[in-house]
Amino acid sequence: MRLLWNCSFLVLLLMAMRAAAADGPAVKTELGPVQGKTSGDGQINIFLGIPFAAPPVGALRWKAPQPPAPWSELRNATAFGSRCIQIFGPPDMIFLDSGASEDCLTLNIWAPAKANAKLPVMAWIYGGSFAGGSGSEARYDGEALARRGVIVVTLNYRLGIFGFLATHELAEESPQHAAGNYGLLDQSAALHWVQRNIAAFGGDPANITIFGESAGSYSVNLQMASPLSRELISHAIGESAGAVGRTVVQFTDLATAEKEHEKFAKGTLHAENLAALRALSADELAKKSSPKLFSSVPTFGPIIDGYFLTEAVAATFAANKQALVPLMAGTNKDESSFESVSKLGRFGVQNLNAMALQKFGFHGGEFLKVYHASNDAEAVRTADDFDSDTFVGFGTWAWLEAQVNSGINAVFRYSFDLGVPGDSKHPATLGAFHSDELEYVFGTLDSRKGTTWRPEDYKLSELMQSYWTNFAKSGNPNGAGLPNWPAYNGKDGWQVMHLDATAGARSDEHRDRYLFLQKYWNK
Repeated sequence: MRLLWNCSFLVLLLMAMRAAAADGPAVKTELGPVQGKTSGDGQINIFLGIPFAAPPVGALRWKAPQPPAPWSELRNATAFGSRCIQIFGPPDMIFLDSGASEDCLTLNIWAPAKANAKLPVMAWIYGGSFAGGSGSEARYDGEALARRGVIVVTLNYRLGIFGFLATHELAEESPQHAAGNYGLLDQSAALHWVQRNIAAFGGDPANITIFGESAGSYSVNLQMASPLSRELISHAIGESAGAVGRTVVQFTDLATAEKEHEKFAKGTLHAENLAALRALSADELAKKSSPKLFSSVPTFGPIIDGYFLTEAVAATFAANKQALVPLMAGTNKDESSFESVSKLGRFGVQNLNAMALQKFGFHGGEFLKVYHASNDAEAVRTADDFDSDTFVGFGTWAWLEAQVNSGINAVFRYSFDLGVPGDSKHPATLGAFHSDELEYVFGTLDSRKGTTWRPEDYKLSELMQSYWTNFAKSGNPNGAGLPNWPAYNGKDGWQVMHLDATAGARSDEHRDRYLFLQKYWNK
């Protein structure tokens, strides 16, 4: 009797589960149907973990993304796919997936449930030094932005050694004779998938905005430059990084990358050829490619490979071959505060002068004319400013300048200035640190646990969501009831929108710094 009861209960449970699943929204993609879920109030349709490429495992490890196998049965799309294997994971990365795997090339979609027209699409590329991150991070939940009349897509891409290894054997087996940049090719493949499929979700394939932060912002800049992606892009948003000027990310050529990576493969991984590399487990590759454990680990990042990137990004922009589209980009006031806070009390003007001369060849007197440090107290702020500029500030500025020089009038620059309230992980002394703006953009402040937010934080988040989604709709962030955001150009005084408790635009106060750096680094 008990067995019969248990069987009956299981049957009823399965029927209930199927009935619940049947209530979810269903969409037919080019490869097969998917069924998602809705937000609590039924206003947003959510589809998670949709594959846009085949699992890059076995013989597909270190190959350009391939089409996934089609399916005929309704595919459950209510849970995030695995994040890509990574060695970099700061404490502010809160993942909502089940774990890391090589089988990770999936994307996620948030779409208004009652879309009456083709909606603009915002495709997000996460940051994490090309070594960490995921589209499943809690702070990247697309629901709040989708409520403003856009469709939000977050995507995964391969990281570290899995995303950027280059060897001569990999180049030889490639039809394009290229190697590396698999993570960037993943991003491009996801954008192509979006263009082909997003209409079924209510989106406009002719209006795709790509946006990203840090390595994701580098990626936006690179996708604009790549012949594989630039025709897909309608608008671009970059948060805290750009690849046009001198950057902390070094874009090496293919031959140099092959030499460095093969030396590492043979010396540290004890793999003499590609077959041996593919025979290694993913766990071993991840462990032995960690710079924290092995000092011999080379840089695994973007490469001028002759295929995804045919030349230096600056050259592409100088020739106006990039995506000639509206651009909105900026940086945070205290990008390098994590580093400069540690200098407090032991970093004075003399240290600053020595660093400027020894590390960068700047003459101290000229350097201090534009960075304005007249005493030791000011030197700490100056160290933060200079670190921020060399980290992501100058590259972002150079990207904006290059797009303006191409003749695009719709270029908008911001500075995120509102300092963090302070919590156990982010003390208030950090100010507006690198990545601090993310939860404001996505309307996910409450995903940052342990922070007591102020009214001005929620107000600024609302404002930024309006600016970001307005830009995705029209290429202009302005809208009714919002503080006016002028375009960034010389005619109007190089206006920068300062995002703070009281937002407003004013002329660039630090243009002399960037012109100074440009003069030295262009030598």
